[in-house]
Amino acid sequence: MTRHEGFVRPSSDLPGSPTSPWLATTPDAAYPALQGDVTADVCIVGAGITGLSTAVDCLERDRSVVVIERDQVGAGTTGASTATLTSQHGLCYARLTREFGQRAARTYASVNEAAIETVAARIDSLDADCGFERQPAYVYGDEPDRLRREARAGAAAGLEATLVTSVPPFERATAAVKVAGQAAFHPRAYLLSLAESLYGAPGARIHEGTRVLAVDPGTRPRVHTSDGRVTADHVVLATGYPLLERVGLDARLYPQRSYGLALRIGTDGPSGLYHRISDPVRSVRTHRHGGGERLLVGGEHHKTGQGGSTTNRYERLLEWARGRFPVERVVHRWSGQDYVSIDGLPLIGRPGPVDGVSIATGFGGWGLTTGVAAGRLLADSITGSTPPALDLFDPLRLTPKASLSRGLTENADAASQLVTDWARTLVTPDARAIDPGTGRVIRTGRRPVAAARDAAGTLHTVSAVCPHDRGILEWNDAECTWDCPCHGSRFAPDGRLIEGPATADLESVTVPRE
Repeated sequence: MTRHEGFVRPSSDLPGSPTSPWLATTPDAAYPALQGDVTADVCIVGAGITGLSTAVDCLERDRSVVVIERDQVGAGTTGASTATLTSQHGLCYARLTREFGQRAARTYASVNEAAIETVAARIDSLDADCGFERQPAYVYGDEPDRLRREARAGAAAGLEATLVTSVPPFERATAAVKVAGQAAFHPRAYLLSLAESLYGAPGARIHEGTRVLAVDPGTRPRVHTSDGRVTADHVVLATGYPLLERVGLDARLYPQRSYGLALRIGTDGPSGLYHRISDPVRSVRTHRHGGGERLLVGGEHHKTGQGGSTTNRYERLLEWARGRFPVERVVHRWSGQDYVSIDGLPLIGRPGPVDGVSIATGFGGWGLTTGVAAGRLLADSITGSTPPALDLFDPLRLTPKASLSRGLTENADAASQLVTDWARTLVTPDARAIDPGTGRVIRTGRRPVAAARDAAGTLHTVSAVCPHDRGILEWNDAECTWDCPCHGSRFAPDGRLIEGPATADLESVTVPRE
């Protein structure tokens, strides 16, 4: 996410263009906003990799589709990823086997491996120029016993997983799990090709710049937007946080932000996709597609709106990279947001006692493969099949062994954050110095106010209360945004909604003159 114009700090100490390489190197798609009322067999909310994959799969099954996107195709979580297509999602297979059983681990591996092949086949069919490249994936660190167990579990799940000791080439580690046959690509270039093929097909429509305000479930569910309405036989919510208030998702998902740097280095980058499990967690890969070779380094995960200065997270990431590579220049820096389920598995399917609506969320940072898998599973379900794999991802599943402890911790954290932040606003002085390019929650009377000063010195004041859940917003000093620490809604300094689950902008507030 780029900084908002006029809110760059005077010190400007963060190097690099503040956007991902995927957004920086692709054009705007410019699909029209929805105007008026339309109908379709399936309405899909969200034009990231999950939403467009679902649209293609539904269209292939002779279902008409309308895709609604608040921003632009691929500009959300997909456009903020490090763009690896892999079935190796950290140390997941030992945990899956232990907590869900070996059949579940095999199912998880098979749907993700199939997703990689689906993307490869579609790239060939579309002749898409998106830098698709087969590479092995490595999870590495200094915990040999855990890595050994993961290698055994991955192999038992059907992956080409082996334990190796000769990687990574850029830092010392005890061991790594290698999984062959994985891939990397340019995700937004891929999605733009996918969108173009959809838009030109009979029975398919895409609408960008269209904010969804509400979803009415039912036998003919309706999606209400700022400029029209879609009535469909089925609605798929392929957004980070589904826009449904009645299914208890607040207790089962939490938002997480992560950070990336695209670097020019004075040597060839390493081959392979690397994920470090030892603290600090890092991802490393080389991107070779247009504009020269870039080293991509990611990490610094934290719950949205918590964890202190986001600027410091970029600085730590760069310091780590400089300790291992001859960094010449930071070309891009960016951050992204994803949602994590409390039991570590995505939520894919019908989310409860609501008719005509399915969700796909909780990918935990691995949505480039599981999002594609979700598209296939949901399309099958919508058209009358019952894929066995949907049982594993069922949003209604009960998994106390895997989720009880994490669920109690995360929900207690959200409640504690809400109470603490409200209490803090009651003792915050009415007026405090706010430097240009910074923001702070102040109060007017007993009302929390989000106050941010732009580079020209003008103070912008909006409500500091998130309209989704009444959480008190926190200032994100790297992106210059207001972020909700409870469920991840984010807003521009002028109150404009950036991403949900909130559906409304922040209310403007007038404060006494300084």
